[in-house]
Amino acid sequence: MYTLRTVLQDAQARGQAIGHFNISDLVLLKAVLGAARELNVPVVVGLSEGEREFVGTRQIGALVRSLREEFDFPIFLNADHTHSLAKGIEAAKAGFDAIVFDLSALPFEENVRQTKQAVEALKAINPLMMVEGEIGDIGTGSEIHDSSPDLAKGLSSPEEAKQFVESTGVDILAPAVGNMHGMLRSMVKGETKKRLEIERIAAIKRATGTFLTLHGGSGTDDDDLRRAIAAGINIVHINTELRVAWRRGLEEGLAKMPDEVVPYKILPPAVEAVKQVVLSRLKLFNEKRRAA
Repeated sequence: MYTLRTVLQDAQARGQAIGHFNISDLVLLKAVLGAARELNVPVVVGLSEGEREFVGTRQIGALVRSLREEFDFPIFLNADHTHSLAKGIEAAKAGFDAIVFDLSALPFEENVRQTKQAVEALKAINPLMMVEGEIGDIGTGSEIHDSSPDLAKGLSSPEEAKQFVESTGVDILAPAVGNMHGMLRSMVKGETKKRLEIERIAAIKRATGTFLTLHGGSGTDDDDLRRAIAAGINIVHINTELRVAWRRGLEEGLAKMPDEVVPYKILPPAVEAVKQVVLSRLKLFNEKRRAA
């Protein structure tokens, strides 16, 4: 039986990372699953509170579960950036495999207190559910930004990370290590890349010994991603890159068939555009290497 924990343990032993891709419609889900099955590697699909509201929490839970069972394939479901315990409980009852309980905008002590309560409440519903906590500041919104916010003061320290993990009991930690949600317009054009603080990642890994997630992976330098995984990152989140590909693929489909009104005839270019992005990222995350 596949579990997210065993898949993460295996990836960590191999020095690889699990790709996490946000979805908000069937186009994105088909593309992510198609790419993962083509490469035969595990994958996580995630939905933020807004994405779950659009798709339906119970509905996406049933759909991903049916795909896992039909294809006997390790595809997992994450409740990304959940800001209230009520929404977390909703996801747990819908059968999600993991949840990002994100109270990083609160003062550190309050984040610790409420995250600890959430871990206890969610594990009571589903002991196998993996709970992720977040500390530091990586900005908000998987969108296209005109300028980069100053996130230097919100970087996570190894000491803070150790205290947070030990005090809350989270299974996974999402630190701020130079990453940022969304992409700059210059990143979309390929002119600039995000850069990560690799030594900070390694220090946090040594201090906590827990699974680490890199949020805001879109637009990050490929070599920085390789080094981040070698330093201890276990899950990499990609969202904005998929949204850009979805938009470009949809525009291509509409341009090729300007008079068409049948969705399943217009949308295949969008599926293919997203799939190519997912393939490239999964290949990078699953390169053959051993853990440092």
